[in-house]
Amino acid sequence: MNEGPWLDDDEQRAWRRTAAVITLLPAALDAQLQRDAGLTQFSYLVLAMLSEEPGRTMPMSALAATVNSSLSRLSHVVARLEAQGWVTREPSPESGRVTVARLTDAGMEKVVATAPGHAAEVRRLIFDALDGDGVASLACVTAAILGRLDPSGALRANPLRHETGDRPTTA
Repeated sequence: MNEGPWLDDDEQRAWRRTAAVITLLPAALDAQLQRDAGLTQFSYLVLAMLSEEPGRTMPMSALAATVNSSLSRLSHVVARLEAQGWVTREPSPESGRVTVARLTDAGMEKVVATAPGHAAEVRRLIFDALDGDGVASLACVTAAILGRLDPSGALRANPLRHETGDRPTTA
C-alpha cells in the first residue's frame, strides 16, 4: 500500500464536512427551486446568468462556460426554457454562425419572481449560520479552492463584476 500524503485528522474532518456540504447543498437548493418555482437549480442558473448580461443575451458557448456546462447539456435545458417562453435562441447579429440565447421579458419576470425565495434559502442554509468573520472566511476559502479548480478564472468572471458595485438581480 502506498504510504503517500494521507490527510491528517484535522484535514480529514474538514474534508468530510466539505464532502457532506457538496452533496447536501445542491439537493437542498434544487428542492427549494423545484417547490417554489418549478425550476431546477441549473435552469435557474441559466436564467440568472442571462438576466445579468447586457441585453440579457449571451452566445451559447459563453453561456455554457459561465454555467460550467457542456454545450449539449445547455442546449437541452435552453430548449425546455424556450418551451416555457423564457428564453429564445437566435443568430448573433455580429455573426450568423454564432447562436445566442436571449432572456425574454417573461424569463426576466420569472427570475425576478424566483430570486427572493432563492436568496432567502441561500441565506437560511449558509449565511445565517455564519457571523461576519465566518462570511469573510468562507469567501477566502472558496476563492482559494476555486482558484485551483478554475485557474483561468472563467467561472469567476461574472460574479466578480458585482464586486465593483453593480447590484446582482439574483442570488
